[in-house]
Amino acid sequence: MLITHRGLSGPAILQISSYWKKGQPVQIDLAPDRKIATTIRDSKVRNVTAAQKAFQGILPKRFVERWLENNSPVAWNNDALTNWENLVHDWVIKPADTEGYEKAEVTAGGVDTAELSSRTMECLKVKGLFFIGEVVDVTGHLGGFNFQWAWASGAAAGRAL
Repeated sequence: MLITHRGLSGPAILQISSYWKKGQPVQIDLAPDRKIATTIRDSKVRNVTAAQKAFQGILPKRFVERWLENNSPVAWNNDALTNWENLVHDWVIKPADTEGYEKAEVTAGGVDTAELSSRTMECLKVKGLFFIGEVVDVTGHLGGFNFQWAWASGAAAGRAL
């Protein structure tokens, strides 16, 4: 997840944006598989500085400082730290919107795969008409899967010609 001057971005955010509906909250684990509160409990002094150090190497310092301004534990006792740890692993945000179609990495929708031959990509209703790549309603995960789909569907159609 990347935090930019315009909002959240990066592979994780781009991936979930395929499923996100406007107005829905998004839950983020700021420290997966880490016990932040344990680090604070083990420190000599329990305070914001200890909390900042607990995030060291996990999140950028400036983000941690700003996040703690808005989300510090209500107290520094064990119960409050346990509740705060839950917030760290289940931070809920409500995005205002996306950057829109112009900035989209991948879009959903297109020709229904049920209307095509899976072997040739030929339209079942109109012989000689082929659909491949992003024009077909197939959306892969980030990491080259959409490229692979474009190449594979294009190869299938090409072999059929």
